[in-house]
Amino acid sequence: MMIEKKFGEHFQWGGGFAANQMEGAYLEGGKGLCLADINEFRNDIPVDKKNNEEITTAYIANAIKENSRNFPKRRGIDFYHRYAEDLKLLGKEGLGLNAFRTSINWARIFPNGDDEKPNEEGLRFYDRLIDEILANGMEPMITMSHYEMPLNLAVNYSGWYSKETIGFFEKYGRVLLDRYHDRVKKWIIVNQINLITHESFNHLGIAQDKVENLMEAKYQGVMNEMIACAGITAYAHQHYPDNQIGMMLCGGPAYPATCKPEDVLATVKHNQMEYFYGDVLLRGKIPGYAYRFFDDHGFKIEVSTEEIEKLKNHCDFFSFSYYYTRLCDQQHYENGNEGFRNPELPANPWGWSIDPLGLRTFLNLFYDRYQCPIYITENGIGYADELTEDSQIHDPYRPEFYRQHILQMKEAIADGVDLRGYYFWAPLDIVSCSSSEMSKRYGFIYTDMDDEGNGSGKRILKDSYYWAKKVIVSQGEDLE
Repeated sequence: MMIEKKFGEHFQWGGGFAANQMEGAYLEGGKGLCLADINEFRNDIPVDKKNNEEITTAYIANAIKENSRNFPKRRGIDFYHRYAEDLKLLGKEGLGLNAFRTSINWARIFPNGDDEKPNEEGLRFYDRLIDEILANGMEPMITMSHYEMPLNLAVNYSGWYSKETIGFFEKYGRVLLDRYHDRVKKWIIVNQINLITHESFNHLGIAQDKVENLMEAKYQGVMNEMIACAGITAYAHQHYPDNQIGMMLCGGPAYPATCKPEDVLATVKHNQMEYFYGDVLLRGKIPGYAYRFFDDHGFKIEVSTEEIEKLKNHCDFFSFSYYYTRLCDQQHYENGNEGFRNPELPANPWGWSIDPLGLRTFLNLFYDRYQCPIYITENGIGYADELTEDSQIHDPYRPEFYRQHILQMKEAIADGVDLRGYYFWAPLDIVSCSSSEMSKRYGFIYTDMDDEGNGSGKRILKDSYYWAKKVIVSQGEDLE
């Protein structure tokens, strides 16, 4: 039997984006405030947060009133007005992508989250956007929730901690499916659903002073969220069986820091709670190790018999973002730490480990566990790219990063992994999620804006753009 390390003619070469990092126009078109509109991680913005994560109701109130401060995610890169020209640079006439992932901003459709009717102007914007994606030869993959929960749900319902939010989100999901099912065939319901410590408010909308036990509330919130995902999946399968519903993780399992049995067991426990979300959303039930974890930590998680039955409506495909790998040991696990950086690996300027071989490892582990199609929906590297005097950007580090990861994807395909697509994050420079700055750049296309929003906004092709176009045209064969 001949084993081939090829991607195939139907493989999806995509670009990954998020509405809150690119659209701007944060109060145009009937949109309400969303979580990302007030949640900034920049060090030069004084906020009353603990570890830049756990937000209080006082911070929310101050951020709502604050209009003079230049929130980068409120302005984005003006994609709301410039999407036609941007999609041309990315699609069949430009970079050559055949797939495009972005999110629909929940607060554009239901400005308050609990509105009786959706905002028609917001729906029409995404009609135009999706049509333009298709016109440029790209298949849309749409994320329903990517840090864009209407702020009102966080203020008046404690976000996902409330069981009421389940109904609000299912209503939103049904509206999207009813409106776009004929043009959007692939959906991710929640972006990086396992992020409940890092970026936790952005994800769950739970203020730390609105609950008695914040970590318990986060797990209750994500359980409510998964119940809502199951409801949307059931609706899609019943009404639009040609639509595929996916779930998404950030990263994957950690490596044991040592060969000590205690560190190995701690890593197993850590990794089980990373798999937890996929086990629920792809296998359709809450695993035993999760009940043990909740009991060990004294967490009282409310799930009814009807909700457990609802969870049997599981997703169709698995997707994940891949940026770095981590180590785990007994001490870090018992202290509730997410893991720590591997000192044996190089890192980007922001300290994120570069581990191409880890991508092959994760692909094998995930496919062995779930036996379903896999999409890598985010992979990329941030650098502070600099314009030369003649307005060029030389970024040889970016093709080298991608080349090493694509080679490992080929190896995983030869291992038998059913890998269907790879989405660069993000082919066009957008505002960073983790640092809320423009200077952390991922794109093949430079956006002429600085961290304060100054600049022409002009799009400039980097050297890596021409390399990536060659890779896509050759179906991943020409990597030099």
